[in-house]
Amino acid sequence: MTAFLIENMAPIMFASLIVFLLLGYPVAFSLSAVGIFFAWAGIELGLFTTNFLGALPGRVLAVMSNETLLAIPFFTLMGAILERSGMAEDLIDTIGQLFGPVRGGLGYAVIFVGALLAATTGIVAASVISMGLIALPIMLRYGYNRNLATGVIMASGTLAQIIPPSIILIVLADQLGASVGDMYRGALIPALSLTGLYALYIFVRSLINPKMAPALPPEARHLTEADGRIAVTSLLVLIGAIVLCSYGFYLVLGALNPGMLDTDREIYGATLGVAIGYGVALLDRRFKFGLLSNIAQAVIIVLVPPLALVFLVLGTIFLGVATPTEGGAMGAAGALLLAISKRRLNFGVLAQAIDSTARLSAFVLFILIGSRVFSLTFYGVDGHKWVEDLLLLTPGGTIGFLVLVNLIVFFLGCFLDFFEIAFILIPLLAPAASALGIDLIWFGVILGINLQSSYLTPPFGFALFFMRSVTPAKDYTDRVTGQRIRGIKTGEIYRAGVSFVILQAIMVAILVAFPNLATVSHDSNGVDPATVKIEIMGLDPAFDLAPLDLD
Repeated sequence: MTAFLIENMAPIMFASLIVFLLLGYPVAFSLSAVGIFFAWAGIELGLFTTNFLGALPGRVLAVMSNETLLAIPFFTLMGAILERSGMAEDLIDTIGQLFGPVRGGLGYAVIFVGALLAATTGIVAASVISMGLIALPIMLRYGYNRNLATGVIMASGTLAQIIPPSIILIVLADQLGASVGDMYRGALIPALSLTGLYALYIFVRSLINPKMAPALPPEARHLTEADGRIAVTSLLVLIGAIVLCSYGFYLVLGALNPGMLDTDREIYGATLGVAIGYGVALLDRRFKFGLLSNIAQAVIIVLVPPLALVFLVLGTIFLGVATPTEGGAMGAAGALLLAISKRRLNFGVLAQAIDSTARLSAFVLFILIGSRVFSLTFYGVDGHKWVEDLLLLTPGGTIGFLVLVNLIVFFLGCFLDFFEIAFILIPLLAPAASALGIDLIWFGVILGINLQSSYLTPPFGFALFFMRSVTPAKDYTDRVTGQRIRGIKTGEIYRAGVSFVILQAIMVAILVAFPNLATVSHDSNGVDPATVKIEIMGLDPAFDLAPLDLD
């Protein structure tokens, strides 16, 4: 019996953890309890000595002193402030008016606003609840299919998982031992591609059945001109002028500073161009010059502040001006300024934001400490070798490994939170991925997209719960049209997410087939290795560096 326990300590330990989790015990305490119990068992069985546990304080202190994890409370505070600043309401109303005359326009607006909220608030709950409260009644009022409406709101809210600056990307980078900046760069193209995939789905559904996603009727459009039309010409002209100004600044910066990188010139040029466009819109509204239409003014004035906040966070990180932690701090400061400018910041709002930030940060920290206690013992009983050998035996090589891992993560996402999966499973998968030569940034982005599904899959999909909390369960009378609208059942909400889970799975498959989507941004830094020359100061170039014969 003793020999059996010694040989199978790792799988027994892993199975015990699963049992604890299924019994409903808190994850952090389950991890710590299993780790400490099997550490005692390992000492009793002679697998290691009590000195082995001397590494535990160092591991806990390493978690507490990890500066990268400081980005989590900063980004959480930024999202909590913006959630209460009224930005979501302004965005949904304005972008809904812009796309409203187009068939499926409200669906496109929800996707666009969901992506923008993901890049600013980064909180799934805030995005789903905000859009559910504001956009869903309008969509139901004007005849949108209820499955399509609820599904697109939930799926767009989950974009906060993968669009930088995402908290889960910070956690994945930390667990994989990768750079957060590289993880953000790697996730950018796949995240935008997934957003485009959602929009394409709305387009196809509205093309096949126009009644599923009708355009807004004229009486629902309030950002119109005196003749009742939505004038987008001036908006297009202003956007064109912004592009020309940005390109002009790009050329000027290149002339003034020939050594500046092209990407830096593009970012600075675009920033200056957008700032000029924003100034024109503000002056036109203040002094009523009549240069821009109502929709043009609204779109520019509403869109630029959150875009500026995105630049403040991501732009400074991508430019190398700030670390992710510093970018998060600037984002939190920018969110406070934005809330102050909208006169939405008071002591109550600030207290609620700080309270939610402290709760989430403590939640993450306790799980991470528990995972370190568990992993210390698990590594001590050679559990990492057991997992690695098990995964490396998967047929199909790299593709087989990725398919198996994604299936496991998808299944666990039906029952566990993404933090729990990231802290428990990712450290066990990373060594096997490295052994197979898999790029860890690519691997992390794939898992990030897969973990989105955990919000949409029953029985514990949190986006389903958030949507249920803001959707009418019973029939009600619409306050605008006076028509009777049928309530939405829980089963309908669950079915609504299926199509978007399939789209997420398609995006994972695309990313597996085309890894360059995630790796192209950090594969090269503009230097051709073949052209690198190493010169030693004071050494004659003609000196022969052939190997010496020491025999």
